Amino acid sequence: MNNSEILLRDLVAIDSTNPDLVPGAVGEAEIAAFIARWLEDAGLEVHLHESVPDRPNAVAIARGQGGGKTLLLNGHMDTVGVGGMPRAHQPEVRAGCLYGRGAYDMKGGVAACMLAAAAARKLALRGDVIFCAVVDEEFAGKGTMTVAQHYRADGAIVAEPTHLQLIVAHKGFVWLEVETQGVAAHGSRPDLGVDAIVKMGPVLAGLEVLQQNLQTRPPHPRLGHASLHASLIQGGQELSTYPERCVLSIERRTLPGETLDSVEAEIQAILQQQGQADPAFHADLRAGISRSPLETPEDAAIVQAVRASATSVLGRPTELAGVAYWTDAATLWAAGIPSVLFGPSGSGAHAVEEWVELDSVAACAQVYLETARRFCA
Repeated sequence: MNNSEILLRDLVAIDSTNPDLVPGAVGEAEIAAFIARWLEDAGLEVHLHESVPDRPNAVAIARGQGGGKTLLLNGHMDTVGVGGMPRAHQPEVRAGCLYGRGAYDMKGGVAACMLAAAAARKLALRGDVIFCAVVDEEFAGKGTMTVAQHYRADGAIVAEPTHLQLIVAHKGFVWLEVETQGVAAHGSRPDLGVDAIVKMGPVLAGLEVLQQNLQTRPPHPRLGHASLHASLIQGGQELSTYPERCVLSIERRTLPGETLDSVEAEIQAILQQQGQADPAFHADLRAGISRSPLETPEDAAIVQAVRASATSVLGRPTELAGVAYWTDAATLWAAGIPSVLFGPSGSGAHAVEEWVELDSVAACAQVYLETARRFCA
């Protein structure tokens, strides 16, 4: 076994399920301790930062000689749950691929970052290389928020699995709740009751029209169209009672240029229209978690450095692309750190069978190291 396979086996063998997704799950403390020890043994300066109680980020720094740019490597340690996986934390290699929870999303990228950071310490770089192994990306991204508060860098690579593509744009998201109010009454008294669930019907119809309208707007060249969907709905007390409330949860996927305010205004317009049509309609809109999209300019220094490095290591041209999902890169960008995504190949993110191509993990480590040579020299 080569170094990348050995390290990745060790990482996948550690359960790091996010407890905000699976109540009672162990979280990232054990894997953070492992990563910290491994990087300390490699001679790096290591710090642990708790952005969530008992769930520390592990941050390692390969100090440069001074005067060069700082490169930040980022990867999340947490995973989703393991429901249906018979050997989720017993890594297995078949046909050049390593199987297990988190192998693809994203311990393969974490392993590549660790190997690159350790190798960078041995180079006579002028700038620093910082690797941040973070918590909570799968839920609210609190780990990278803490990193952005404590560390500065001139460019960042987030090692999400991208099939060795260089990603410079991705969508954001907004979570919203709409609550319609009714009046509870016995099911035999329609003269007294107001059905909050029925009142939600026109809201759902309005959302369907809005989704159709989103598909007619000019698409983003790398991300396509924005979208929304009704995620969850709850309401009612019992069969024989008019429901006094109904709560609808909505997810809106956003494009660069769209904001929380603009998304809220779209939903408010639906509620206002229904309120004008029906005097008995009463609803509240609440904003939940929102995260910004990413769009890094093609001429940014980090884009050019990663593109040249990937082309050199892989022996083929590296094209720029976008992805639909959100990542911590947007948090780093919002903090003033130009960021891109570049990571290994595989499949099965959040699925019952998850795997990563081992050769691609080794290739990513080489690309990250070559980027450090070019960017931090």
